[in-house]
Amino acid sequence: MNINLVREQFPYLKTGKIYFNHAAVSPIPKCSVEILKEYFAVRSKGEIENYFSFQKTIIETKELIGKWINSDKNRIAFVDNTSNGLNILAQGLDWNVGDRILLYNVEFPSNVYPFMNLKKYGVELDFISPTNGRIEFGDIEKNIQPQTKLLTLSHVQFLNGFRADLKTIGELCRSKGIIFCVDGIQSVGAVPVDVEEMKIDLMSCGVYKWLMSVEGTAFIFLTEEMQERINQKYVGWTSVKNAWDILNYDLTLADTARRFENGAMNFPGIASLNSAIKMFESFGLNEVHKKIISNSEYLIDELGKLGISPSFAAKSKEELSGIVSFKIEEVNKLNDDLLANDIHCAVREGFLRISPHFYNDINEFNKLIDLVKK
Repeated sequence: MNINLVREQFPYLKTGKIYFNHAAVSPIPKCSVEILKEYFAVRSKGEIENYFSFQKTIIETKELIGKWINSDKNRIAFVDNTSNGLNILAQGLDWNVGDRILLYNVEFPSNVYPFMNLKKYGVELDFISPTNGRIEFGDIEKNIQPQTKLLTLSHVQFLNGFRADLKTIGELCRSKGIIFCVDGIQSVGAVPVDVEEMKIDLMSCGVYKWLMSVEGTAFIFLTEEMQERINQKYVGWTSVKNAWDILNYDLTLADTARRFENGAMNFPGIASLNSAIKMFESFGLNEVHKKIISNSEYLIDELGKLGISPSFAAKSKEELSGIVSFKIEEVNKLNDDLLANDIHCAVREGFLRISPHFYNDINEFNKLIDLVKK
């Protein structure tokens, strides 16, 4: 990977800013900015009504996502954000009083509130506590009850960056007939995801973090079996099989995940995602993943030399992600010092959360480490 060529995609670097907050929102690469300029030029002075011509980009983008997560394009639908993707599942299943949902008690609220909202139907939530910042398989296994209908989990935890072993968890869920739902917003684009191997029934993923695209755009993946189990609560004119037979009013839903795309979508967001994924591919998806993990290892090692430990002790690099968090005294003061030097991290629940992407380099890390030493 030619890191200098990569870094040319991010003009903010020329200002001296160091950005380690991709777990919040990523900068938009130059290639995507150019695509968006082209899109708005078409909409303002070119074709204008570009609905049909843009369908090619939609299909191609689903193919690109499918290649990344090992899915057929027909199992992918675009939605507006991670929460609403999860709500398709939460509100679409038939719930009975006493059904139970298993989830982690340090999840980002996007993966809690859609399921907490089901308590009014008599659904019970069981929260798993972390063990030294880690999700232990044994803790999941022992908290499963006969009434457990669904397990929902972030692949990568937003607070400390712990990456769960979804393959093992997914196999457990499949063996017990438990629906396995995954929030992929902190993993897709940063670490490998294989929805087939991981036995994921539905995954929802916004694209403005590690996929470096525009807010208001997300996608869901779901299996054909899960699609058939969902009693779709919201439909629109593009949900049906024959959308352009406009006045026939035939509510026969599309055979593919497209049925969850109820109307107009965020075309600019999809265009930016298309461009960003192609950028990743040009540098190699595996190289992107390896670089992100090596960044995390470097930060853990170097801060460890200062006596600063990460929020959890990884047993292997397979538990690492693009997020590393550290408990540091006077963390808000340190973060203020970092910002004064134009180094952007985040403070979350008392932790300094550092989330560099694949293009960040060792000189940037060393500047952060030097400030931590002071």
